[in-house]
Amino acid sequence: MPELLALTGNEAVAHAMRQINPDVVAVYPITPQTSMMQKFADFKADGLVDCELVLVESEHSAMSATVGSQAAGARSMTATAACGLALMWEILGIASAYRLPIVMPVVNRDLSGPINIQGDHSDTMGARDCGWIHLFSENAQEAYENTIQAIRIAEHHNVLTPAMVCLDGFIISHGVENVTIYDDAAVQKFIGEYNPAYMLLDAAKPMTLGALDFSDFYFEHKVKQLDGINASPQIILDVGKEFKQTFDGEECYDFFELYQMEDAEYAVVSMGSTAATARMVVDELRDKGIKAGALKLRVYRPFPSAEIAQALSKLKGLIVMDRAIAYGGMGGPVNIDIRCAMYGINTTPMTLNYIYGLGGKPIEPEHILSAFDELLYAVKTGKPKRAIGYLNLKEDYDPATV
Repeated sequence: MPELLALTGNEAVAHAMRQINPDVVAVYPITPQTSMMQKFADFKADGLVDCELVLVESEHSAMSATVGSQAAGARSMTATAACGLALMWEILGIASAYRLPIVMPVVNRDLSGPINIQGDHSDTMGARDCGWIHLFSENAQEAYENTIQAIRIAEHHNVLTPAMVCLDGFIISHGVENVTIYDDAAVQKFIGEYNPAYMLLDAAKPMTLGALDFSDFYFEHKVKQLDGINASPQIILDVGKEFKQTFDGEECYDFFELYQMEDAEYAVVSMGSTAATARMVVDELRDKGIKAGALKLRVYRPFPSAEIAQALSKLKGLIVMDRAIAYGGMGGPVNIDIRCAMYGINTTPMTLNYIYGLGGKPIEPEHILSAFDELLYAVKTGKPKRAIGYLNLKEDYDPATV
């Protein structure tokens, strides 16, 4: 029977990993991921999982060990955050190029420097083009359910692509919420036994991974790699539908979740825990007679461009919220993707981008309300005060005094 427990987001994901019971878990601790793997190590010590728990000396080694064990035919997982993900960067591309369906929870945290251990999306945004699927979670329940679904998505033989399950550092990872933990047997039946499409230890089908690949075939192999992630959108939807039917879940299992968008003239796009704050703002604006709506992006990679464009095409004005900066680019990464998705449609809404929450900076309803004030002014006058803004930023401080 399902059990309602008071859990942190990290504990919820650890429970998902316990139910998945992977063959190999290779990990190195880093804040704010540490308590997740501590909880999983407790499960291992208590005999609740029978995996091989490999404690390595760095995140680079953690991903390397995970790649090796997955290629050998073992269902393998790891978890990380922030600079740990950055240290894995070399091996992330190897995992996706080898079409290894690794699932990795990532507890989103800023990248140094300066050193900060709080939450933002800088880490996974730095890895957005490494060929992994990215699923973002609004709360602990979604983090738990996304982890379970990610196994089915990544291991589908038409996909065979690694997946990150992203949850906001501290806000989700360390915040305690009510989480429904589904029956162990039901979860294990849902994910099924691991059936690798290939493995290095299959003597009947010898193969090579990671051989030197010159210009005569490297290009072709990299384009062929697209087959998996391009096939994943339909599998994501199918797995989400089956999950909802199996567990009667209430979370978002689509590419994104719409709120009050049926007649919306203005909308805000966000990811992660901020989506709840955005919905509060929409309700307040609706009470004032402003037709506002919200879109919570769940699947960031592969980016659902056509579906996004259809959902947002009838708006007068749009706010895109980014918890990371694309340095040298046009605002934040989500902003860039949204604008590309909207390019070429008949009516493009006035679009403003707001960077927020870097290094754990709080984002509150009044900050998003101020963004809507600027959007309404821009739509009315046709002249935005700024195309890219920064919410809750001390704009008049002297760095020399800090």
